[in-house]
Amino acid sequence: MSPIVKVESVSKSFGPTRVLEDVSFQVEPGSVVAVIGRSGSGKSTALRCIDRLETVDQGRIEVCGHDITAPGLNLQQLRRDVGIVFQSYNLFPHMTVEQNVMLAPRLVLKRNRAELRHGADAALAQVGLADKAGAYPSQLSGGQQQRVAIARSLAMSPKLMLFDEVTSALDPELTGEVLRVMEKLAADGMTMILVTHEMAFARKVADEVVFMHRGKVWEHGPAAMLDAPVTEELHNFVGSSL
Repeated sequence: MSPIVKVESVSKSFGPTRVLEDVSFQVEPGSVVAVIGRSGSGKSTALRCIDRLETVDQGRIEVCGHDITAPGLNLQQLRRDVGIVFQSYNLFPHMTVEQNVMLAPRLVLKRNRAELRHGADAALAQVGLADKAGAYPSQLSGGQQQRVAIARSLAMSPKLMLFDEVTSALDPELTGEVLRVMEKLAADGMTMILVTHEMAFARKVADEVVFMHRGKVWEHGPAAMLDAPVTEELHNFVGSSL
């Protein structure tokens, strides 16, 4: 099968600041790719470019068969195929958990109420929150809210899931419950790209690791490369993460 994501020689600047420079990597269907690196290395910008939340200055990105850099890109179709979860949960406080999860399928996929409820129940079960459908976000812990955000993306039946440092605002216990959900998704075959500082999780779950430094892909390979860095930059980064 062809890669589900192809990032080819991508560069991106914000004003005079170059944040991505000649970035290239691929993601195979069913694989998990962890993007790691220090703050400011370009990780989150690369992820946002993959979901077309940012446009690129040079290069090409293909995601789920969509040419992200094409002027005629169908953004709505892209949003159906790609789910993204951020550090902030962005749940609507006046809606129940179930209503939050059903919102996008109702607006985008035009599903009827029975289909919406079935999809929401299935997505909440995937993240271990089937019993919280009627709760409001304020009644949940941070970890539970993040799991609802994951369920909201899963309800769209995406081909690819993107995670942008989704545990960085959580304490260790809540981080663990979110990572367990992500590990289960990986085991179930979901294609995932995760920007993360959780090195132990990257070692355990990732099929490949992309180490970014100064806006470039500095090292790229299987997760085992974290135990035998080639460059001094990755060696220092891994050492500082222990």
